[in-house]
Amino acid sequence: MSAAVPATLIVNETFFSIQGEGTRAGQPCVFVRLTGCPLRCAWCDTAYAFQEGARRTLEDVVRDIARHPCRRVLVTGGEPLAQPAAFALVSRLLDDGWEVLVETSGHIPIGGLDRRAITILDVKAPGSGETHRTEWGNLDLLAASDEVKFVLAHRADYEWSRALVRDKGLIAKCVVLFSPVHGVLDPGELGRWILEDGLEVRLQVQLHKYLWPGVERGV
Repeated sequence: MSAAVPATLIVNETFFSIQGEGTRAGQPCVFVRLTGCPLRCAWCDTAYAFQEGARRTLEDVVRDIARHPCRRVLVTGGEPLAQPAAFALVSRLLDDGWEVLVETSGHIPIGGLDRRAITILDVKAPGSGETHRTEWGNLDLLAASDEVKFVLAHRADYEWSRALVRDKGLIAKCVVLFSPVHGVLDPGELGRWILEDGLEVRLQVQLHKYLWPGVERGV
């Protein structure tokens, strides 16, 4: 009988940094950025992950990230769930005692994702150019520990997202994050819109872009 072939992933980069987004912003975190993404959002800031990467076994990735003094890991991309082995990686890390966050663009069903993981679901507003690719059923699968994120480029994105948040009752379901496209929408302006509407969402900026301006990788 032949030996089982080890599960592999195409990995763009792994690194140890400060979490820049979400409810854990400001905390140390190990990042696993996987290669590839079927989407082409207009404001994407990780296009280098579309193609660049090396094939690695799950065991190699686990050993690599375990050397850092942290037990929190974010699996991101690109779009991490576009690689089937990402689901196995998430479960393996959870079994090993990691706090696992998974950042996904929301166009791939998350039903097969280990529910012990914290899903950060990125809902694509019209300014992304990819709203039509959304798997809307994912919103029904979100748990209270998950987060849903809207990246906004302008007022029209805000109004579209506000309506969706209200129509779907997302605020009662989990944390809702509104994030301005860095360098495009002024965070203060977005903050004023949120206050005017009394919208119980969390305004977030990409903290790493303020800590290390101009640095695109490894942060």
